[in-house]
Amino acid sequence: MTVTDLGLPSVGGLDGVPTDSASQSAKDYKSDQEVRWCPGCGDYAVLAAVQSFLPKLGLRRENIAFVSGIGCSSRFPYYLDTYGFHSIHGRAPAIASGLAVARPDLSVWVVTGDGDALSIGGNHLIHTLRRNVNLKILLFNNRIYGLTKGQYSPTSEVGKVTKSTPLGSLDVPFNPVSLALGAEATFVARVLDSDRKQLTEVLGAAAAHRGSALVEIYQNCPIFNDGAFDLLKEPGEREQHLIGLRHGEPIRFGRDNEWAVVRGRYAGLRVARADEVSEDDIVVHDATVDDPSYAFALSRLTGSDLDHTVTGVFRSVARPTYDDQARQQVAEERKARPAGLQALLDGKDTWTVGRGATP
Repeated sequence: MTVTDLGLPSVGGLDGVPTDSASQSAKDYKSDQEVRWCPGCGDYAVLAAVQSFLPKLGLRRENIAFVSGIGCSSRFPYYLDTYGFHSIHGRAPAIASGLAVARPDLSVWVVTGDGDALSIGGNHLIHTLRRNVNLKILLFNNRIYGLTKGQYSPTSEVGKVTKSTPLGSLDVPFNPVSLALGAEATFVARVLDSDRKQLTEVLGAAAAHRGSALVEIYQNCPIFNDGAFDLLKEPGEREQHLIGLRHGEPIRFGRDNEWAVVRGRYAGLRVARADEVSEDDIVVHDATVDDPSYAFALSRLTGSDLDHTVTGVFRSVARPTYDDQARQQVAEERKARPAGLQALLDGKDTWTVGRGATP
């Protein structure tokens, strides 16, 4: 589950007060609240993975905070025995940003959904990623509005028939990974709710990253969009559609690794049969490439039909974080500021209070 497992460098993402991780278990992170999701919801699998993963951070529970918005996934803070904040629709990244700036001792996580994050919360999300605030964003994508009972969302496919689009959706959906990379996010990944191993590995890499980390999680909604990702889960089928990324390794996939990702036209990428190209043509994945255009090209391989779905860590690069710089700025300003009331009174920032001139 470590960054080493993915071959990625660690850039110091963990905050908080360390503790003896051997003394903690998943049970320590289970709250006394009844988990109230629909039977078969993919959120259960993600919750179990997160509860099992958190003890490995080596942090005290009181130094971990989860902030959520509105939606089914946003119930997460109730089910974790950490600090939590169930905030308002779309505003979780903004609230979490303030927390990350004010409390460098906390490991701050955001839990959100495709509707919460990409509709009303779209601006907050992209500016958090642009600023590179040191927090981790788990974006649950089930391609539907679940809590409000089945309206189409910003990631629903064109032609999707829902309660709010009875004749089919006309909107071209967002690709959340492409969106994050366009906002210059320093860490971007995608996983499936059912792939416990990859999910845990990616969570570990996100936690070790210092800066904004966005992890898109394909998550099944059994009530309003059941089977949306079955193509990626059927044994014998999924191997032909899932393109798993591992840093430093050639990008090949298929039942017998018969397919590969190669360079395409105009700096793009394409899928080809491995036996029809030379080994040198096959792309070797490098998540640390500073130019986001490579990771963006990878993200464009995945369309709404899920025919070629890329998972794993697309990008992991180091850049100064907003919260570190903000705290440094405040500290430097305090050093330059005159001390004491008299110094303030004798300073240059003065004004006159009095009655204005009469006409």
